[in-house]
Amino acid sequence: MSIIELKNVSVEFKQKKKPTVTAVNQVSLKVEKGDIYGIVGYSGAGKSTIVRTINLLQKPTAGDIKVNGVDFVKAGKQVIDNKKLQVERRKIGMIFQNFNLLNEISVLENVAFALKHAKLSDQELEEKCHKLLKLVDLDDKADAYPIQLSGGQQQRVAIARALANDPDILISDEATSALDPQNTQQILDLLKRLNRELGLTVVLITHEMEAVKAIANKVAVMENGHLLEKGSLKQIFLHPQAELTKQFVGGSLEAMNVLNQLNLGGLGKNEVIYQLVYSVSNVTKSIIIELYRQLGIEVSMLYGNVELLGEEPIGTLVILVKGDQAKQEEALNFFDEAGVTATKIQGSEIQND
Repeated sequence: MSIIELKNVSVEFKQKKKPTVTAVNQVSLKVEKGDIYGIVGYSGAGKSTIVRTINLLQKPTAGDIKVNGVDFVKAGKQVIDNKKLQVERRKIGMIFQNFNLLNEISVLENVAFALKHAKLSDQELEEKCHKLLKLVDLDDKADAYPIQLSGGQQQRVAIARALANDPDILISDEATSALDPQNTQQILDLLKRLNRELGLTVVLITHEMEAVKAIANKVAVMENGHLLEKGSLKQIFLHPQAELTKQFVGGSLEAMNVLNQLNLGGLGKNEVIYQLVYSVSNVTKSIIIELYRQLGIEVSMLYGNVELLGEEPIGTLVILVKGDQAKQEEALNFFDEAGVTATKIQGSEIQND
């Protein structure tokens, strides 16, 4: 069942004496209940703008928006009255990169701030806030102030506050961008646990494919306001269509770090480095050995890894292929027929002898 439906949504910003800027251009998305839906793209892609249309913090200029079965926008016009919109917005929690906590009040009071309109007694309010802090493993910090917490702990407080009104949807807008790798992983693990335990639908906005790989089950890729492609994580990761998607998939942080540490310098004549991504369950033979055995193409392995994508083992190889233009094309055809996605990382100028 779709919990969020965006159909041909566009967002334009009109500026005095300047051309109109189209931040989002005809984007259509469906998020199913229980999804962790990653929307990935570089800065300026329009991903934050499109998610802000979900709760009408950003009004679209065209398209239809339906959330929780309720029509918010039809043909670019708001059709939900503002009073009803306020009620529906409470079913959509949001967390941001900068936490947005109030430093002059305690952690517990920050969570309680989101419940100021709730009809709860003081005791009920305190009990609920403690329950929310316990959910994010911070109940022992209830009386602390945000400035006394680490960045990861502050983001946990922001998550507890976002859950205060028992939302169906949680939007994470670059919520891990300001955190170190350890805290990033902890926040991603927490989002995955909340999705599993509460049935919470998560929309994850990020420029980091590693974050999407860690927890998402579906992915959309955006560039310059356009939706390039969308699908299951496995589909997008194993069979990327757009060049930007191939860059995201082919830009594995670990693989790139290893490659940089190798300090290869300039490549020799007719040498190309590729990153290969494939399903281990589908590709059971050694790709490198088979490539040499069948086609006589010389290959050196620079990096290899297997990781779980969802519940499926996915292999990653970074290889150096030696050969002229014809041999390189033969290698690419071999990878394609084997169900292996090959993304060129770098290469020398190919010259035919």
